[in-house]
Amino acid sequence: DNEIVSSLPLQMSLYFNVYFFPCWWLSTVVMLYLKYPDLSDYYKFILVTVMILASLIEVIRLYLGYMGNLQEKVPELAGFWLLSLLLQLPVILFLLFNEGLKIQPLERAVHTIFTAFLTSQVIAAFFALKRMVNKLATHFRLNEFDQLEEHPVPGFYRLGEEGRAASVAGRGSC
Repeated sequence: DNEIVSSLPLQMSLYFNVYFFPCWWLSTVVMLYLKYPDLSDYYKFILVTVMILASLIEVIRLYLGYMGNLQEKVPELAGFWLLSLLLQLPVILFLLFNEGLKIQPLERAVHTIFTAFLTSQVIAAFFALKRMVNKLATHFRLNEFDQLEEHPVPGFYRLGEEGRAASVAGRGSC
């Protein structure tokens, strides 16, 4: 009952990601500042919007990851997994592979590292979620079984006894 199901690889990845994120943010903002005059108007708008959204999502994502993993809370960890898989990973892949953004070598390096963090966290969080849900389901079933023993349903066991008596009587007549 006291088994710990939080994921050590996920927690290590989150820990290093917390320290890497300011470096990623600073290098991305500096590169955006340097190449901003060379970008077309719609890429300027897209990059500024993506940076703001990615920064906000990352702060929320890391918080949910820490709370979900360390406190073994399924909703928080599921939120972390969904934010990582459905929002943050596509945004970083867009920043990494869209050549219209005039990607510089520093950007490619930091986005590749960020992509590696996200990929490992998505995989580790999936398995951590699976273990947590299985533990909670088992705990729920055991609690139901204990409640059934403490407060039996009237007539529930009697039906079983009558069925056994009828089957014994049926065997005796053959």
